[in-house]
Order: sequence, then C-alpha cells, then structure tokens
Amino acid sequence: MNRVKLALPKGRLMSETAALLDQACWGMHDYYEGTRSYRVTCEKFPDLMTKIFHEKDIPIQVATGNYDLGICGLDWVEELIVKYPNSALIKLKDLGYGEGAVFAVGIRNGENSELDAIKARRNTVRLVSEYPNLAESFALKLRLRRFSVFPLWGAAEVYPPDSADLALIAATPGATTFNHGLRVIDTVFSFGACLIANRDRWESHDLSEVLQSLEDTVPAWHQSHFDTKSAPKPINDDSTENGPFTPIPERVVRLALPDGHQQSSAVALLKKAGLRMDDYPSPAGNRRPAIVGMEDISIKVIRPQDMPQQVAAGNFDLAVTGIDWLRDHLYQFPDSPATDLLDLKLAPVRIVALVSNELPVSNGYELRELWSRRAAGIRVASEYTNIADSYARENHMGRYRIIPTWGASEAFLPEDADLLIENTQTGQTIARHNLKIIDTLFESTGHLIGNRDSLTDPVKQPVIQRIIGILQRAVEN
Repeated sequence: MNRVKLALPKGRLMSETAALLDQACWGMHDYYEGTRSYRVTCEKFPDLMTKIFHEKDIPIQVATGNYDLGICGLDWVEELIVKYPNSALIKLKDLGYGEGAVFAVGIRNGENSELDAIKARRNTVRLVSEYPNLAESFALKLRLRRFSVFPLWGAAEVYPPDSADLALIAATPGATTFNHGLRVIDTVFSFGACLIANRDRWESHDLSEVLQSLEDTVPAWHQSHFDTKSAPKPINDDSTENGPFTPIPERVVRLALPDGHQQSSAVALLKKAGLRMDDYPSPAGNRRPAIVGMEDISIKVIRPQDMPQQVAAGNFDLAVTGIDWLRDHLYQFPDSPATDLLDLKLAPVRIVALVSNELPVSNGYELRELWSRRAAGIRVASEYTNIADSYARENHMGRYRIIPTWGASEAFLPEDADLLIENTQTGQTIARHNLKIIDTLFESTGHLIGNRDSLTDPVKQPVIQRIIGILQRAVEN
C-alpha cells in the first residue's frame, strides 16, 4: 500500500469512530477517549500514518493536502466548503453515526412566523455561531437586508436575544427545547459523520485498500445527509428551561464570566470578594447566573476566547478573560474599545513558541537562520492567530504561513507545522509530545476587561467602579 495519511477526530465522534475501526479489525489500540497520544498506530496497515485532530481542523487538513483521508462531521465540511467551494475536498461516504442538525434558534415571538418577521426587518439582524460561514450563507439565503455575523468558539445559545437575534447551533436531530425560551426558527441542514478525501490524492493515488476495508465494515450506503434537511419536531411551548428571558434594562452592567479551565479560579476569586453567586458553576448548564443582592449586574457565562470581541461590540460592559485573548484581539484591532482594567491573577499560563525536540534550534534566531536556508516558508500553527502573526513578523521569519487551530495544537508538530504558539502551565504536555520551548512571549493571567465607552457612561460608571474596587481588594488581600 502507498503511504496514506488519515486524520481522525477527537471529541464527540471519537468513541463511535474507534468502534468502527475496531469492527474493521484495524488494531488501533491507541485510539480511545482519554488518550494522551495524537499519533496512532494501525496493525492492519502498518504504513498508514494516522493522527488525531480537533474535528474542525480535519477538513482544512484534508483540503490542503496534508492528509489524504479524514473522518469528521459533515457540519465542519460544509462550514469550509460554503466559503471555499473550490476546496480540494471529496465527500466519500456517510458513515451512519454522529447524527445532528444545525438549527437557527431565537426567542419566542408570539404566534407569528419568526422567520417572516426576521426577513422583514430593516435594521441589522445579528447572528452568532461557531459556524460563521454557514451563518453568513443562511443570512444571504434569507435575503436579509442588513446583517452581521459574530464568530464564536462556543456557547452560542446564550447570546439571543439581548446580544444577538439568531444563533446557529448544532444539536441532536429534532431538538425542541433550548434555554430561556429559545425555539427553532429554521433547520439549516442535517449532518452525520462522513469520510472525506483530498481530491488530488484521490485522483492520483491508490487509496483502494484502506477504503475497501471501511466499505466492507459499513456495507450499506446510509441515507445521505449530504443534501437532506430534516424538519424540527413541534416545540413544546411549556418548556422554558431556566425560565423565560427577561429584557435587561439599559442601566444594568453586563458582565461575562468564563467557562472552561478559568472557571474554578474565577469562582474562588468571587467567593473571596464576598460575592455570593447563584448557580455558578451550574450543574444544569445554566449560563445566566446571578450575584445575590446585586440586581444592577447581569451575567452570562461564555467562552473566554469570545470575550474581547463581544466587549468591543458592546454586548458586554465587563468580562473576565485571559490577557492572552485580549492581546490577540488587539493585535488585529488596535483601536478596539476593549481595554484592560485589572489583573485578577487568575490561572497563570505562559505563551510560548514551541518546536519539535528533533529540530536543531534553541531560540527564535536559530530557527530563523535554519529556515533562511530552506526554500519552503515556515508554517506557524496556533489558536492565537494574531499573536502568532505578530511573533513571526517581529522575528523576521521571512515567508511564513499561519495555520489556525481549534485545539489539540500539539498534534501539528512536526508533520503539519514547524512552529507552534501555545500556552502552557506546567510544561508537562509539551514534554509528553516531544516538543521544546524556544521562546517565551509573555505570561497570561485572567484579567477584568471592559468597554471603553461603558467606563464613561454616567449611569453604569459607578457600578463598574464598584465592581473593580471589590475585585481589586480581593486580589490584594
């Protein structure tokens, strides 16, 4: 068999994909939920090169020719193709598992057709989604007069109606209930796990041995999700998980708190500050907690990566996020109204430049000298695309290419990137993946950031200063 490269998903599709490959007797014992390895060996095909990626990265890796084949959800394939229709991607097979649907959801609006009301609007319709390209395509399909799309890292369902009018989110087919009275406005499309291939490799190389093994394991061509559109089930109007949404008065200060790894340290700081939180963190997934006794503050729990842009857009007055994400935002938008207010000393990490241990360099200068003697430009992978771009320019890396990643970034080195800009707390993950630090860019901690216009608002300014004072005393004590 010719050398074939296969990209496999981590996350939601991992267990079912592992079961599929086990049924095909591939002997991929390193591929299981909780594995710490990104490289997987295959007993059936010893020459098969297999690597584990965040699902969203797989269509990009296959389209660019870094991998011949990939398994991922059709939702991420369509997210790429809708913006780049000439991508070198072929959708080979629906694998019959991982079914879901992308829904457009919004607030209940009486008995009228929400979709017709949205189409008729003359002011700007705000859409948020992890699928910004699909959201833009959806807005164009509706022929909206004016719209804006905010790309997110997640938690899109918490934004309507005060921070957005519509959210495009993935859920199980036929989903009927969403938090705070949100309902399905339209079903964008249905999807499932699929096998994809790079078109050039498909046409020029023999991939038949690997494909035949999968074909024998999934003998029936399942009803394709590629062109289907399932109608949602009727909405149960009596189900309003976490209660219906109450409009937020203009005088109320809107504060964003983090989910993810920063949440525990944020909870500890709020407790130290004497602020009693109602349902944060929430076992039920409530993303609209409250501070007991402080009705002039409204809270949402969102991804820290999204906070600088949302603060800049005026959807929040304050937010608790890493200074790394604010810097990444400001590198792209230096005149942004999002500004740093207070170092909360939360969840310290270092932002570092990494290379493979096998690369004979120990600093940025040596890396630049090494690549100056090579014809190919350096490939820089990172979740911090703007920080990575600034670092490459400031260090005169010559011709370079930024590769956006969505997690599992260590997997990219050394085959799919030459340099990685990443955060680290202990360095254990770096060592485990045979990487080394050649430069430390800066240390990042959780900060309180704010919207510059909100700081001068005569109504909100006293509340904001009170919050800053409470948190500052907690940090200093």
